[in-house]
Amino acid sequence: MDKRFVYLDYNATTPLRSEVKARLIEGLEVYANASSMHEAGRRARDRVERARASVAALIGARDPLSIYFTSGGSESNNTVFQTMYENARDPGRGPRRKIITSAIEHPCVLNSAAHLRDSGFPVVYLGVDSEGRLDLEALKAELDPESPGGPTLLVSVMAANNEIGSLQDMKEIVRLSKAAGALVHTDAVQAAGKVPIDVEDWGVDYLTLSCHKLYGPKGIGALYVRKGAPIQPLIRGGHQELGVRAGTYNNLGIIGFGLAAELALAELGEYQARVGALRERLRAGIMARLPLVHVNGHPVHNLPNTLNLSFPGAEGEAILLSLDLEGIEVSTGSACASGSLEPSHVLMATGVGPELAHGSIRFSLGRDTSEADIDYVLEKLPPIITRLRRMSTLNPVAACV
Repeated sequence: MDKRFVYLDYNATTPLRSEVKARLIEGLEVYANASSMHEAGRRARDRVERARASVAALIGARDPLSIYFTSGGSESNNTVFQTMYENARDPGRGPRRKIITSAIEHPCVLNSAAHLRDSGFPVVYLGVDSEGRLDLEALKAELDPESPGGPTLLVSVMAANNEIGSLQDMKEIVRLSKAAGALVHTDAVQAAGKVPIDVEDWGVDYLTLSCHKLYGPKGIGALYVRKGAPIQPLIRGGHQELGVRAGTYNNLGIIGFGLAAELALAELGEYQARVGALRERLRAGIMARLPLVHVNGHPVHNLPNTLNLSFPGAEGEAILLSLDLEGIEVSTGSACASGSLEPSHVLMATGVGPELAHGSIRFSLGRDTSEADIDYVLEKLPPIITRLRRMSTLNPVAACV
């Protein structure tokens, strides 16, 4: 088969859809400040509000004004944790209340939680099972107000993991947390547009989104805030976004986000079915062609596009570079951890040892992935793994133990 370009790193970012690109070109003419009261400003504001309604619809939010536009997922997550810092103490009462998160969160959340820990908050990092799902019994025990650290202020658990794709039981997490009087935040950056989201059904207080995971522009995201939940600005200044996020509106990014959200919602069912079938074709094909392959993540409760595999006896970076020479773009884990020599914190949390973790590859498929792309990977990958294993000093069988 002739060399082709196969992009399988959609969890890192997605290409701009042609429809969104066309909308952005049109949106270049929407130059007015959306906070201005004149006609041009009102036209810009109308486009912003239409996009806000589209983003709200994507996650099942009844009130579009519960959506606050930000620069992306990291800003949205930081806004939630900064809010916890600002609202930490009950008036006239004792120490800061506890923060609970999971050991497999995105570095943005882990580092935000660590910052609160360094500021005096008790922070608990809950473990997950071997398939990457939260230990709900451990959560229940930590939510007990008599547990170490006392009552809980916030539970922050990502809806879908970016490295292994495992989905969490958000309804049960919210039920347990609310019974203990805690607020609930979920980073849904990877879940949006891939699985159904209904914030009204889930009952979360905060939910994070990022447009560049939805075939839209970079530099634009959103934060859902349930009515009545505390919220404090991370960026202070003017009155924009009801005083929650100051700064001139990013008209272009917001317009692109609106269309990307509309298209993602309209195509969700077809996306799940088609991409899920391609993921299974890839998984089954690799397992049939290579021995000693370890599948990471939950076999059922998983993103339809994400396949994380460990190849004992072969090093992940060598696999990635060898595939890259064949025109196949994949990841060894989270893009935010690229350049790190440390094994994936996500895989380590699931009980995968360092050798297996270092031999892991994330294949994340997208709307442009084809059967021909998958077949090309199935042709090129097995000889690469076989060659690397022959060169390695590692024992593939021992690495699986």
